[in-house]
Amino acid sequence: MTSRIHRNQIIAALVMMFMTLPSTARSTGFEHLDEARLDAALALAGANRAEIARAVAETPESHRADMIWLVGRMPEADLRAFTATQLLENLRLSVEAMEAAPWRDQVPREVFLDAVLPYAVVNERRDDWRADFRDRFLPIVESAGSPAEAAALLNQKVFPQVGVKYSTKRPKADQSGLESIDAGLASCTGLSVLLIEACRATGVPARFVGVPLWSDGSGNHSWVEIWDGERWRFTGAAEPTGMDLDKGWFAGRARGAVRDDPRRAVWASTWNDSPAHFPMVWAAEDRSVRAVNVTDRYTVDPVEVPDGFGRLYVRLRDLESGRRIAAPALVAVDGTVIGRGTTRDDSFDGNDHLEFMVPLKADFMVRFELPDGELEAGQRFSRDEQMLDVETGISVKEKTGSRGKGLSRKRAEARIEQAVKRHRAMIRRTRGEEMDAKVLELDGRSMPFWYSVKGEPPAGEGRSLFISMHGGGGAPPAVNTQQWENQKRLYDPAEGVYLAPRAPTDTWNLWHQGHVDDFFDRLIENLVVFENVDPDKIYFMGYSAGGDGVYQLAPRMADRLAAAAMMAGHPNETKPDGLRNLPFTLHMGGEDGAYDRNQIARRWKTTLADLAAGDEGGYPHEVVIHEGKGHWMEREDAVAVPWMAKHRRVSRPERIVWLQDDVTHSRFYWLAVDEPKARERIVVERSGNVIDILEGGERGLRIRLDDSMVDLDAPVTVRRGAEVVFEGIVPRRRAVIDRTLKERGDPAGVFTAEVVVPAATKS
Repeated sequence: MTSRIHRNQIIAALVMMFMTLPSTARSTGFEHLDEARLDAALALAGANRAEIARAVAETPESHRADMIWLVGRMPEADLRAFTATQLLENLRLSVEAMEAAPWRDQVPREVFLDAVLPYAVVNERRDDWRADFRDRFLPIVESAGSPAEAAALLNQKVFPQVGVKYSTKRPKADQSGLESIDAGLASCTGLSVLLIEACRATGVPARFVGVPLWSDGSGNHSWVEIWDGERWRFTGAAEPTGMDLDKGWFAGRARGAVRDDPRRAVWASTWNDSPAHFPMVWAAEDRSVRAVNVTDRYTVDPVEVPDGFGRLYVRLRDLESGRRIAAPALVAVDGTVIGRGTTRDDSFDGNDHLEFMVPLKADFMVRFELPDGELEAGQRFSRDEQMLDVETGISVKEKTGSRGKGLSRKRAEARIEQAVKRHRAMIRRTRGEEMDAKVLELDGRSMPFWYSVKGEPPAGEGRSLFISMHGGGGAPPAVNTQQWENQKRLYDPAEGVYLAPRAPTDTWNLWHQGHVDDFFDRLIENLVVFENVDPDKIYFMGYSAGGDGVYQLAPRMADRLAAAAMMAGHPNETKPDGLRNLPFTLHMGGEDGAYDRNQIARRWKTTLADLAAGDEGGYPHEVVIHEGKGHWMEREDAVAVPWMAKHRRVSRPERIVWLQDDVTHSRFYWLAVDEPKARERIVVERSGNVIDILEGGERGLRIRLDDSMVDLDAPVTVRRGAEVVFEGIVPRRRAVIDRTLKERGDPAGVFTAEVVVPAATKS
């Protein structure tokens, strides 16, 4: 009873303290100091509520607003674990570092809160690092007169001082600074965390930045942004460029980032409110780190302002909430459209605005296209960097239906042809070395491969590609390498490229880890160009542990394949739902009883037959149990090769069953999602110009289309149950062509139009 009274007294005192905060502390727009937010944080703290409340109550009044700001944005796991002492010490050291810094007057309060005060960078282990790092690293920055200069010095000297270097052999990706010091090794993620902690400990505002996937599909990268007193600047952790910022090997790569593709955009971490989360590829399910989209800073060249012109910044905000809204917009002067673009929502940096170049002293008008109509606003353009700040609900007009027509069918086809030619040239220019070496390198892993070319394809067709996965796993590298050598000789297709990759790892799950999908995507993309492979004639096959891989990869990569063959493997937890449009053959020795492989194969035979019977035209399959045979089927399973070769990929099926695995994909046939979720199941079918979402997709869905699927010159209807969620003309767009080609480099997987179905509203 005593502890309960004590806790209630603390909370009561805290609420009274909050209600008596000075009005200036309660009204600053970025702090959101309200009872609801504080109550929500305390509720999330659960049994740790009293500790969090005590931290706020015992904070000196001059910095209590800072503590409330931090507490209101802490991840739930931290609210349940942090002590009041830890939070108070973190605040004290943050404030002391900032107040002692010669550049303190160059750091706005909102930057201090977001990039100095937080005790965490991303999802790394929570350590008490501030006092330690201040003692270690403050001497490095004593001569610095600006945060940029201090950051450059830290990047030069911290890593040699603590003995940490880059290595893919680091214990894990998301190491804290102290974990990296203990290991002596760190990935780009761990190096960035260490540099950011060193910066914050010495009063330098710093934040974590990265791209989940480079535009060419070659893995992710992380780096650091520093506030220099006026703007954010970047640097590579443990990759100093003297005293300069905004230099690094990755700068050129970042120019290929895609702002509107979450997997290929550049993101900066933030503790501020944002609807977006940082896509941590090392912890794909973790949504606890908020982010802002800063892609344009890396992809757009510095703008030269012509004489007589200036830059117009446009911001569109919701009338009630004040949050920024993304909407198509155009600017016109004297009735002539001089620019188009899309406004930024709150997933973008707060200083990132839609920008137009406008003649000085001109009267301009900006028109926004909103879901319920059009909105117009205008001004006299009087100076460079003028801001047009518009709230919805001011001057909405009824829609005229005059949405841009987009490309004609002929122009869209020409655009695809041009884009594919450019893409093929890029692949030849940038990938020749890895093809000559026959080794792919992605995100610190290597995958050697071997292949031979057999026969000639039919006239007018490209070659077939058979990717054949070896067995082994959970064994020394020499054993797995010998299995690879065996696989090279195991099958002999009459025509095509027979390719045997060597697994990137030696673990038991050789072929169904997430990096395998990326390696195979890249292999296919390369072979289409270098060996004239037909993208509609790709086949997966594998024996033993390689068969495990086929079980797992075929359902989640079915849209890349013409057919798949599983030999002597085990499916683990995978399910066959995604095989709806993929011919699938399974071969198993009747006496192959290890891990119940034979009995599971018999169950799959029944399951596939039931699925095919219940879904007309779906689940084409052939299951062969080789009675009397054990794990080695004495090559009887080789009949799977000509069986597969009879099939071509169905790239635009009328019905899609998409079941996400634990390794998720953002695209499957003509469907895409912005935030893939493990085990999510989506079923969609099309008939003529009507598309029905039969299951799933409640969190939003992208439907890709082209003229082979629907009549794009007539209205398209999309239904979710009885509700019509879209009806209208879907224009052919260059952006859709370019995006769908860039996603995979699949010339047969390019679409020209897209319907974005919003998340379902909760009743």
